[in-house]
Amino acid sequence: MLEIRWHGRGGQGVVTAAKFLTDLALSENKYFQAFPEYGAERMGAPIQAFTRIDDKPINIRTGIRNPDVVVIVDATLIGSVDVLNGLKENGIIVINTPETPSDMRKALKIESAPYRVYTVNATHIALETLGRPIPNAPMIGALVKATNLAPIEVVLDFLKKAFSKKFSEEIVNGNIEAARRAYEEVQEG
Repeated sequence: MLEIRWHGRGGQGVVTAAKFLTDLALSENKYFQAFPEYGAERMGAPIQAFTRIDDKPINIRTGIRNPDVVVIVDATLIGSVDVLNGLKENGIIVINTPETPSDMRKALKIESAPYRVYTVNATHIALETLGRPIPNAPMIGALVKATNLAPIEVVLDFLKKAFSKKFSEEIVNGNIEAARRAYEEVQEG
């Protein structure tokens, strides 16, 4: 089972991204869960979301305590929220930041820890492709690259189908481009 814990702020599309992955999992005939955990329910407040994906039924009904992957959609949470709490050894960390993976290892105080760290400037990509600082689509692209969860072409095709039901062609194409760019621009270190 792949367990992903998302950290971000209200309004950044964290819950939407977590749920998007479950829709993708469903299309691949996998079992899944996605759910948020809110504190103060307002724009900008810290939130967590959780995603589980497996080939067999999932019977766990709790938050994710020991994730395989931590996605940090808002790097300003580092230091105020224990974003790495319970992360498994050899876990994956994907961070929305213009900083390098090496810089983020220092900021997280994990220079020698056995984690794989990926960084991508998802907010910048979102601004350039969507005109708004909503980094969820680029973070999906970066996460897919970091985890090999699915081929990027499958993800982009599914994104187009899922978003075309709700959004204009311009917004759909912007999200597709944002996810593709993040997939290509993510750095590992």
